[in-house]
Amino acid sequence: MSTNCKKRLIRDFRRLSSDPPGGISGSPLPDNIMLWNAVIFGPGDTPFEDGTFKLLLTFDESYPNKPPTVKFLSRMFHPNVYANGELCLDILQNRWSPTYDVAAILTSIQSLLHDPNPNSPANAEAAQLYRENMKEYVRRVKATVEESWLDPEETALGLALASGAGGEANGQEEEAPPLVNGAEEATVA
Repeated sequence: MSTNCKKRLIRDFRRLSSDPPGGISGSPLPDNIMLWNAVIFGPGDTPFEDGTFKLLLTFDESYPNKPPTVKFLSRMFHPNVYANGELCLDILQNRWSPTYDVAAILTSIQSLLHDPNPNSPANAEAAQLYRENMKEYVRRVKATVEESWLDPEETALGLALASGAGGEANGQEEEAPPLVNGAEEATVA
C-alpha cells in the first residue's frame, strides 16, 4: 500500500473522528484501511429524514489523487443513485480534487439527499417523479427510509429473492452478500 495513501486515510479518519459533521459517521475496517463503512442519517425536513443509510467506500492506491468508489448498501430511491447503489455525484467523477477528504465526500452525499439533481439522473424514474409527482416520490423515499432501519443483510436477501436472483433456477437458495465487518454498527458521535 502506498505510504501517502495510508497516511492520508489515517488523517481523514482522525479528522472525521475528532470533528464529525452532523448526521455522518464513518470508519475503516479494522483489518483494511482501504475499505470504510459509513452511515448518513437522512437530513431533517426532507423525505429522507429519520433514515439510516449505510455506505461502503473503497479506496485504491491512487487516493487522494483519484476518488474512492462509493456505494450505498442501503436501498435508495433517489434521482442520483443507481439501482446498484452507486452515485452520480460530480465530486466523485469529473470534479474530484485531492483536497476532498472522507468528511467532504460524506457531507456532499448528505447534501445530495437534501437537494437532488434531477437533471443528471442515475435513476430516471426517481427523477421523473421528483419533477412531476412529488407526492409519489416522497412515498417511495419514505419506504426506503423504513427499510433503512433493517439489517442490510435482510434487505439484500429480500431484494435478491424479489428480483429472482435467489438461485431458484438451480434449486439452490443464494445467501445475501455479507455486510462488511459490522457496517450496521457505525454510529454518529
